[in-house]
Amino acid sequence: MNTLKKTILVASLMLGAFTNFANNTKSDNTLNASKVKVVFNEVKKGQQLTILDMNGVVLYTENVAETGKLIKTFDFSQLNDGDYFLELEKDFQIVVKSLKIENNKVVFYEDTKKVILKPVIRTENNLLMITSFAFDEKPLEVVLYYNNEIIYSETIEGDSVLNRVYKLDKKVKGNYKAVVKNNGRNYSNDFKI
Repeated sequence: MNTLKKTILVASLMLGAFTNFANNTKSDNTLNASKVKVVFNEVKKGQQLTILDMNGVVLYTENVAETGKLIKTFDFSQLNDGDYFLELEKDFQIVVKSLKIENNKVVFYEDTKKVILKPVIRTENNLLMITSFAFDEKPLEVVLYYNNEIIYSETIEGDSVLNRVYKLDKKVKGNYKAVVKNNGRNYSNDFKI
């Protein structure tokens, strides 16, 4: 009987402790601005980490030194109050994390983390192939340059998937450039025929 009472008492105390712990833990992402640790998983050597302000001004950029997990500690204490963005540019996507600095504190907005799929631009002989996903269905603009002059331009609207193949004249040798514009971003590929 004493064993049963002790077991019930211990279970009650543990339940109370767990309930108290659960009620007091915060999922608050507020950090001191002078020491902010940023983590990106599955990075490759050569990918680019960029910090931008709300106007798109680049404040910091760095190429990833090694493949694996990227863990960086930043001092944001000298930055003005406002919204900032951390962008990791990978091969086919850009991972964007948003944060706000206010009164020397940093708040990460986990619910605003987004992944932007980059268009795939490739060439094979005289064929230019462009694939892009625009799930927001905002207009995509494709511009082709030959020796720094525009030779073709089109704006595609209403399609969430862009699959285009452009056949270029094999006889017209020189430097070409394909640019895909979407959501204020430009993606380009230089190539020769």
